[in-house]
Amino acid sequence: MPQHKHLLIRAEVNEPITSEKECKKWLRNLIKVIEMKIIKGPYASYVSKEGNRGVTGVVMIETSHAAIHVWDEVTPALIQFDVYSCADFLIQDVLFQFKEMKPSKIEWKFLDRSEDLKVVNTNILQSGRGGYTSEIHTDNT
Repeated sequence: MPQHKHLLIRAEVNEPITSEKECKKWLRNLIKVIEMKIIKGPYASYVSKEGNRGVTGVVMIETSHAAIHVWDEVTPALIQFDVYSCADFLIQDVLFQFKEMKPSKIEWKFLDRSEDLKVVNTNILQSGRGGYTSEIHTDNT
C-alpha cells in the first residue's frame, strides 16, 4: 500500500535562491537526499510580476512532486514549498536542505493523506542567539 505523505513548509530566509539555475540544482539535490527518482524536470522560471517576484520551481518524481516559490523582493525572503509522495521520506532531510538559505523561521505541517487529511504534526523553528528554538504540535486524532 503506498504512503500518502504531504509536507508543507513556509520559511523566511536571509539568503534565498534567486535564479532558475539555483532552483533546479536545489530541487535535484533535495530529491536525491530524500531518495526519490525524478521523472520530469526540474523546471524553474523567474517571475517578475510586482508583488510576486521570485523563482518558482517544480519537479515531478516517480511518487508525485515537489514545488517551491521564493518571494525575493521582501526581507527576509518568503518561501512556500511542498513535497507530496506515495513513498516514505524524512521531514528532517527536507528541512536540512533549507539550511543553506539561512532561515530565520520555518513553519511546517506534515499531513497523512492516506484516508483523509490528518495532520500528523506541525512545527515552528525560529533562529535566535543560541540556534533554533522549536515548538512541536502533534495531532494524532
